[in-house]
Amino acid sequence: MKPLVLIPGFMCDDRLFEPQIRALSELSAITVAIPKEKIIHDMAAEILAQTSGQFALGGLSMGGIIALEILRQAPDRITHLALMDTTPLADAPANYDIRTRQIADVHAGRLGTIMRDELKPAYLVESPRKKGILDTCMDMARSLGTDIFEAQSLALRDRPDLQSALARAPAKTLILYGAKDRLCTPERHHLMHRLAPHARLVKIADAGHMPTLERPEETTRALQDWLT
Repeated sequence: MKPLVLIPGFMCDDRLFEPQIRALSELSAITVAIPKEKIIHDMAAEILAQTSGQFALGGLSMGGIIALEILRQAPDRITHLALMDTTPLADAPANYDIRTRQIADVHAGRLGTIMRDELKPAYLVESPRKKGILDTCMDMARSLGTDIFEAQSLALRDRPDLQSALARAPAKTLILYGAKDRLCTPERHHLMHRLAPHARLVKIADAGHMPTLERPEETTRALQDWLT
């Protein structure tokens, strides 16, 4: 079976991809990598060190940023690339102080408050699934904890611009996004498509930043087509 590495977004674990893992496990041997390093370069290098040979690679949000850095470091090892609700751009300067303050707040015991009040509200569209997805997001964040919040926040805050990596995207590249994503906007995905015009661009209607859980059937079909 073809190996597939999936990288979740900020403060998420394998539950972010649970519907896709169930469906794609017949096609691929799936590994979910939870990044714990404080630099995007080191996150990518660790995943490469833990993976042998060539593999398919997919990431959502922060996971997509790490996937681009993996592509930059080792393009010959990536057979398929899926970039979901992500961005190739460096963090906005205005986010520096926000992320730094959030790290301090989380170390002061306010992880739940930061996730609930500042981060998660921007992730999802209104739908009957929203409350259940938000509950899952909170559970994932609590299970990962304060140290991973700090490491991932620092990695996102200090990340480089990775637009140039897209020139190395493999023939089997998928760029997928929720049509109502407010965090990584549709414009970011059209930018990536201009930089990798051979990629397949897929818009998931009635989804925000987490189409894997908001619209799991449509997202899974797009990933099945990508892998096969």
